[in-house]
Amino acid sequence: MTQQIVAPAATKHGVLICGHGSRNRLAVAEFEGLANGLKERLTGLPVEYGFLEFARPILRDGLDKLREQGVVKVLAVPAMLFAAGHAKNDIPSVLNTYSAETGLEIDYGRELGVDRLMIAAAGARIQEALNKTSRVDLCDTMLVVVGRGSSDPDANSNVAKVTRMLVEGFGFGWGETVYSGVTFPLVEPGLRHVVKLGFKRIIVFPYFLFSGVLVSRIRQHTERVADDHPEIDFVNASYLGDHSFVLDTFLERVQEVMGGEAAMNCSLCKYRAQVLGFEQEVGLDQSSHHHHVEGLTEACALCERECTGVCQPDGIPIPLSGGHHHDHDHNHEQHSHEQHSHEHGHHPYPHADHPLGPTTLRRVAVKQEATESQI
Repeated sequence: MTQQIVAPAATKHGVLICGHGSRNRLAVAEFEGLANGLKERLTGLPVEYGFLEFARPILRDGLDKLREQGVVKVLAVPAMLFAAGHAKNDIPSVLNTYSAETGLEIDYGRELGVDRLMIAAAGARIQEALNKTSRVDLCDTMLVVVGRGSSDPDANSNVAKVTRMLVEGFGFGWGETVYSGVTFPLVEPGLRHVVKLGFKRIIVFPYFLFSGVLVSRIRQHTERVADDHPEIDFVNASYLGDHSFVLDTFLERVQEVMGGEAAMNCSLCKYRAQVLGFEQEVGLDQSSHHHHVEGLTEACALCERECTGVCQPDGIPIPLSGGHHHDHDHNHEQHSHEQHSHEHGHHPYPHADHPLGPTTLRRVAVKQEATESQI
């Protein structure tokens, strides 16, 4: 049963869905589709959306549209699976600046997080994959959940919790968590360890909201390992997308902020508490580093629609002509900061050189270059 929310009569509220943004056209189109789906369920509430980078409208554009419709109080909800730097710093910084400049009241909601509805949506995607594959007992099947990867250990640990909820929910033989970037283990080195456990089937599930270069890279790196292990049945599950349970979770977040109940769990936030290994980041200023790519709309034209990952086959982006590109391996879609000069707000990730982390991408790139030079 789909949920709907009716706007309160006293004050004219509006909703802003805050997205990250992508050069990938399919990812942007999927986000727009999700926002339109929310509009249908938020009866009487103006709904707009905006992006932090690489796409328009930007967050300020969405806020401008809400003000033009007479909105005096905005309920802003981050379209983020977990609370890391974007949800904790970048989006609030933009919203706070706008509020200070215009006087518009903005209440900020929490991320989608570890939630029963999100677990149900993930379970539905995994079940779809199971339904399309050969019959193998669940006890002989391993689930590998792929998270985006962050320099925030709290967000990374939440992916691991999702994995455990799914493993116990289905009764899989084993479960592991890997990441697409920034932290460790990354997909390929993680899978190369996983195959040693001897399971007959491995389900690889990207715990992502939308398509994009990272999802494509997950599939490519899975195929590399699968090619080396034909005796194992590798199955690719779909990402979350606009599943109805995802939309229902967004509605719950809007209801929370409307009722003044939106509260992030700050007990393990590295900016508020001395988390092991990240003690130096307590009290860092809340600021956004996306100003230099805010509204940059040069779309990637290397793929027709669905991202194939050709622009970043090994995590090193091919710069678009005229686009913003750091020549120190900084990928704004992945946020891989292993060699980033931290001039605009980043704090160095302490494990950037972990042998199962981002360094593996550079090693593969060097190996391929050496192979090509011998041809």
